Amino acid sequence: MNMLVDGEWTTDAYQTTNDEGEFDRQETSFRDRIEDREDARFPVEAGRYHLYICRACPWAHRAAMTRALLGLEHAVTLSLTEPVRIDDGWEFSERFPDPLYDEPYLRDIYVRADGDYTGRVTVPVLWDKAEETIVNNESEEIMRMLDTGFGRLAERDVDLYPEGYQDEVDRLIDDIYEPVNNGVYRAGFADSQSAYDRAVGDLFEALDHWEEVLDERRFLAGDVLTEADLAMFATLVRFDHVYHTHFKCNRRAIHEYSNLWNYTKELFQLPGIAETVNLEHITEHYYRSHGDVNPKRLVPVGPDIDFSEPHDRDLLAGGPPDSLFE
Repeated sequence: MNMLVDGEWTTDAYQTTNDEGEFDRQETSFRDRIEDREDARFPVEAGRYHLYICRACPWAHRAAMTRALLGLEHAVTLSLTEPVRIDDGWEFSERFPDPLYDEPYLRDIYVRADGDYTGRVTVPVLWDKAEETIVNNESEEIMRMLDTGFGRLAERDVDLYPEGYQDEVDRLIDDIYEPVNNGVYRAGFADSQSAYDRAVGDLFEALDHWEEVLDERRFLAGDVLTEADLAMFATLVRFDHVYHTHFKCNRRAIHEYSNLWNYTKELFQLPGIAETVNLEHITEHYYRSHGDVNPKRLVPVGPDIDFSEPHDRDLLAGGPPDSLFE
């Protein structure tokens, strides 16, 4: 895997799998926080922060959905990279330029923040325009900061981390991460049959479990939409188009599950969410970026499924916040 080493772009700098052939994800490096207090290094301010994302990336998608649901488009600016990532990492282009510095690559933004940075160059990136540095590049923490810290700037009264549910939301995010969110990558990037078998087994055991849970619950935590649902949706909406085939997670497609499929459709149809989903970018990224998994880099034309068709989740108690529909 390519990465920055002491501020220099280096190819094949680290292995993505361990000795047993299991995918090993490197931790993110920038972990500061935006806080709504006057003496904070990174205070809540409209227009001060910028999100760099790629529409293809499920981790960046979490941040984009949170921003959209809360109505923070005016408060936190956003720009895209090209969907395909090959030897030079995430890149900007004439179609998707860097609006702040006109840099050619996202790695240049990392070096602006730390000239001696060593680590992977990932999205999302939450950038501070005032101090010209990266605040955070951990998707879960960015989602939480936008959700809990920017309330007074939000145009919608949406709380994705509500009191009384917070411990449960934290547990759920942890519970779905390894078998589901990271599980598809563990399967797709496995370097041994045993590692692949374990990953696929964990993944579908988890999906079967959540299929049962969602028979009685409208959302993962019960009757309210939370951050955990965004984390789950980011994987489910990509599943049939890329993970099922490209990552060989083909025991069953999401549209073949009754509850998971209807749950995915409801979330897709929430105001603002469909605009954060770009299936062209998603399929192009996975099939063209991963030459080790798909050497010919051919992009499939299917499947032909419709996330906008009716769902049955209204039969269950609860629902999304009323403010989303005002």
